[in-house]
Amino acid sequence: MHAAPILKHLKKHGQLADRDIASAMGLPLAEVRAALADLTARGEIMGCSVTRYQEGHPVEMMLCRVAGTLPAVTPGRKPASQRPIEI
Repeated sequence: MHAAPILKHLKKHGQLADRDIASAMGLPLAEVRAALADLTARGEIMGCSVTRYQEGHPVEMMLCRVAGTLPAVTPGRKPASQRPIEI
């Protein structure tokens, strides 16, 4: 199965859609989805199903990332904390 290379690819590239993984690795989409289902069942990745609309047609896909990781914080200034005004 292709679970180990897919997990390695996710660790390197972060959150990706199943279609992006399939095209980057040159694997059929059905095999990628089966490997992602196996990795999700083992708790190694987190996944959610997403419906995106391309040219007015719904496209079902799965977004996934390595379990226990958070997306990187965006660079730049952060807003100052808002303190309640005391009267």
